[in-house]
Amino acid sequence: MVSSTTSPPSDPGKMDHHHLHNIQPAPTISNDNHDPEKPSTTTDNPSEKQQLQQPDTEQPPDHDANKTTWNASRSSIARFLLICYSFILMGMSDGAIGALIPYLETYYSISYTIVSLVFLSPFVGYLLAALFNNLIHHHFGQRGVAILGPLCRLIGFIPMACHPPYPALPVVMLFTGFGNGIEDSAWNAWVGNMRKANELLGIIHGCYGLGATIGPLIATSMVTKGGLEWYTFYYVLVGVNGVELVAMTAAFWTATKEVYRAGVAESESEDVADADEEGGGGNEGGNKRTTTRTVMRDPIPWIVAMFLLGYVGAEVSLGGWIVTFMLKVRHAEPFNAGLTVTFFWLGLTVGRVVLGFITGRIGEKLAISGYLLLCIALQLLYWLVPSFVASAIFVSFLGFFLGPLFPAAIVAATKLLPPGYHVSAIGFAAAFGGGGAAIFPFAVGAIAQKKGVAVLQPIVLAILVFILLMWWLLPGGLKPGGLERARENREKVGDEVRKGFKWLKGKAGKTQ
Repeated sequence: MVSSTTSPPSDPGKMDHHHLHNIQPAPTISNDNHDPEKPSTTTDNPSEKQQLQQPDTEQPPDHDANKTTWNASRSSIARFLLICYSFILMGMSDGAIGALIPYLETYYSISYTIVSLVFLSPFVGYLLAALFNNLIHHHFGQRGVAILGPLCRLIGFIPMACHPPYPALPVVMLFTGFGNGIEDSAWNAWVGNMRKANELLGIIHGCYGLGATIGPLIATSMVTKGGLEWYTFYYVLVGVNGVELVAMTAAFWTATKEVYRAGVAESESEDVADADEEGGGGNEGGNKRTTTRTVMRDPIPWIVAMFLLGYVGAEVSLGGWIVTFMLKVRHAEPFNAGLTVTFFWLGLTVGRVVLGFITGRIGEKLAISGYLLLCIALQLLYWLVPSFVASAIFVSFLGFFLGPLFPAAIVAATKLLPPGYHVSAIGFAAAFGGGGAAIFPFAVGAIAQKKGVAVLQPIVLAILVFILLMWWLLPGGLKPGGLERARENREKVGDEVRKGFKWLKGKAGKTQ
C-alpha cells in the first residue's frame, strides 16, 4: 500500500525553501561580528545554494518519496514473504503441467490438440481475473484476493488429484487460471508500487521461476523414478495451497476494502496536487475511483498487456513443450528431457534475481531491448543446432535473459502512468498478459498435431520479435531515466519509433 506518513514537516527540502524567504534579514545579525565585506555574500549565498540544490533534492524523491518499503512493518514483511511463497506455488503449477503432458497423453490416449486444452481453459480464468481484479479490490480489499486466490486453485487441484475423465480437466483448470490471475495481478500491483520495485519484482518473479524449476523436477521424479501416476503430484499441490490459504487469510485479514479505498484516494489526491504544482490543473478529485474502463482508455496499459501476453506465451510455450520437443525431435531420454525444462526455469529464476539489479541501473528500455535481442539469437540457435546438449545450454540461457522481462514491464507501467492508475492498470495488464500462458501453448499443440512439435521454435521466435516491437512502442527512448521524462514531457506512444523512421528516411534521402 502507498505510505500515508508524508506530512509537510517531513519534507525538509520544501520547508527550508519556504522559510528561507520568510527570514531573509536574519543573516545580517551574524555578519556584525565578521568582516563587513561579507554580509552581501553570506546573505545571497544560502539562497543561491538552496535554489541550485533544490532541483537535485526535489526531482529524485518525487518518484519514490511516498512509496512504502517491503520491511516497513512486521505485517509488511510477513505479507511480502507470503507473496513470494504464493509465486512459488504458481510456478510449480504452471511449470509441472508441461512436464506431465506426455503422461497425460498416454493416460487418457489423446492427441496434442486435445491435451492442449489444459493450457487454453485457464485463459478464460485469466480474462475474468483481468475484468474483476479492480472490482474485487474495491469491494473486498486485498483480503478478498488473499482468500479467493488460493481457494480457487484448490477448487482446481482437488479434482485433478482425483484424476477425473479428461473432459473435466479443462473445466476445473479454469478455476486455477482465475486464482492465479487475481493473485498475479494484485501482488504485482502492490509490490510494483514499492521502493526499489525492480529488485523486489525480480525477487517475487524469481520465486515463480523457483517454483517452475522444482515443480517439473518433482513431478518428473515422481513419475519416472517413483513409478507413480501423474495425478499424485497434485496431492502435493493441494497440501501446499491449503497452507497458503490459511497463512494468507491471517496475514491480509486487516487489508480491508476501506484500507484499499483510502490508499487509492490518497495516491490520486497526491497526483492531483503534483499536477497543480506543475501548473497542470488537475480537476479529478482524489475520492473518485479509477475504474478499469477508465484505465483502458489509455494506450499504455494495452501495450504493456500485449507485451506481457506475448512474453508469458513464449515463456510457458517453451516451458510447456520443451520436454515433448526434446523427446520427439532431439530423441532424449525421458529423465534427461525432464531436466531440460528444469534448466530453463532455473535460468529464468537466476535471471530475474540477478538481472533485476542491473536493469534499473542502465534503464528499463535499453536493458530489455538488449535482453530480447539476445533471446532472439538464442532461440535461433536452439532451433537450428540439432544437438541435445547444445539445446539444453541454449534453452537455459534463453530462460536467463527472459527472466527480467515481466518485472521490467510492471516497473515501466508504474513510471509511465499516474499513481491512481497503478492498481487497475498493472492488475489488468498482468492478468490479461497471463492469458498468454493459455492461448499460445494451446496454439503450439494444435499446430503440432499436424506439423509436428518442431513448430514450437518458429512460433516462439515470432512472439519474441512481436514483443520487442511492442516494447519499442512505449515512450521514453533508450536512455536511463527516459520513462520518467516521458511522463513529465507527456510523450505519446510510438514517438520514438516515428523519430526513428524520420531519421532513416532522412539518411535514405541523403544517400540518393
